[in-house]
Amino acid sequence: MPIRYLAQELYRLTQKVEGLERRLAALGTGPSSERGPLEAELFQTKKDRNHLRDVLESKKEKPVV
Repeated sequence: MPIRYLAQELYRLTQKVEGLERRLAALGTGPSSERGPLEAELFQTKKDRNHLRDVLESKKEKPVV
């Protein structure tokens, strides 16, 4: 995969995480039927984002010492 695609996908996932976090914050601390699915989606999206970040990091050129 090209680095540019990875970077774009990482940006998209980062935006999605921020949006999910805002939606959860808007629900407040009270019980809600939406909270469970949102938390599950947020957990999976963070997992995907972190994995993509690691892949992108590994593809960067290492400086020659």
